[in-house]
Amino acid sequence: MSTLPKEVLREMIKDGNLKTSDDLHSYLKEMFKDALQEMLEAELDMELGYDKRDRKGKKTDNRRNGHTKKKLKTKFGDMDIEVPRDRNGEFEPVAVPKNVRNISGIEDQVISLYARGMSTRDIHDQLNDIYGIELSAEMVSKITDKILPNIKEWQNRALKPVYPFVFMDAIHYKVREEGRIKSKAAYVVLGIDLDGFKDILGVWIGESESSKFWLGVLNELKNRGLEDVLIFSVDGLTGLKEAINAAYPKSEIQRCIIHQLRYSFKYVSYKDRKEFVKDFKSVYKAVNEDEALENLYDLKEKWDKKYPFAIKSWEANWDVLSPFFKFPEDVRRIMYTTNIIESLHRQFRKATKTKSVFPSDQSLEKMLYLTGQNVMKKWTMRYRNWDLVLNQLMIFFKDRIEPYIL
Repeated sequence: MSTLPKEVLREMIKDGNLKTSDDLHSYLKEMFKDALQEMLEAELDMELGYDKRDRKGKKTDNRRNGHTKKKLKTKFGDMDIEVPRDRNGEFEPVAVPKNVRNISGIEDQVISLYARGMSTRDIHDQLNDIYGIELSAEMVSKITDKILPNIKEWQNRALKPVYPFVFMDAIHYKVREEGRIKSKAAYVVLGIDLDGFKDILGVWIGESESSKFWLGVLNELKNRGLEDVLIFSVDGLTGLKEAINAAYPKSEIQRCIIHQLRYSFKYVSYKDRKEFVKDFKSVYKAVNEDEALENLYDLKEKWDKKYPFAIKSWEANWDVLSPFFKFPEDVRRIMYTTNIIESLHRQFRKATKTKSVFPSDQSLEKMLYLTGQNVMKKWTMRYRNWDLVLNQLMIFFKDRIEPYIL
């Protein structure tokens, strides 16, 4: 549906002798310039209280005092305008604020393109092609640096006192540091709150996995107001179990079943994997822990001689693999795998696929923050069957949940 009547558009095409898209662009650029100039003149009219041609309506000692030429960057490229002045120097135009020479919204454009994973070269080329604006890699970096206070505020924001589910995992990147390329991990914490909505609680950039590092992360979450977590769902990250036990000793710790299977695959021949996975379904699909253990012992008899380490890893980690058996199906479905956070990681990888090496931790942090914000905008729905899940959690964790939902 046209925003202008057809007869107006046709008159515009006729008056401007518009035949090509370039003609239209040039016409709109001049129209924009003329409209902007008139907006400035109208602003000054309102400031002074009388029209330029209405001397009789003048009720102020202040008056017009010529114009100042100003070059602007706009969505139509560079253009020269004349900003009207007043004698008393009191006029503060809104359309083109003082000391502002870029009204194209170019910074928002740069940040948006950066968030989609575009390189500084690609951003330069796209802005130059569309708007005729030259931006160096350094300028792109300076523009994106403007979100650093937002990142700090977001990373330190207050959290809700209870999250029924918290997922923790890491995604790895190459980052340049002191002239060397190092492997860094972005440690991501994602929660589901009592209303059933997902939220990224924070992202931390670090080098090595350790209980000390994870304990620092968890203590930071506590300092931001997160008093209790009912169930942590995690990968087998080094030191994580010990850190959770220290920071949130009442919490259940569930190791991801899918990650455990993948870990076991390292010890299983490719030709046997399909049968191995099929057999293990009888373990993690069992009705209760007793049945699961019985099925695990049956599998041990079948596979232990051929792949002893594959079975041993299940026995060694049974205390963090088995907690989900005590819960009903709706709760199990959420907690027994970290797929929810791996889905977020896929979005991170999509946005960062053009970056083989990040120039700094800060550069990686900016990219992950912007991507995360875009992802969270789409998280508008509660977790499926949340009413059922919450009612079941109320049975298991009544004293820990009830004060926050009544």
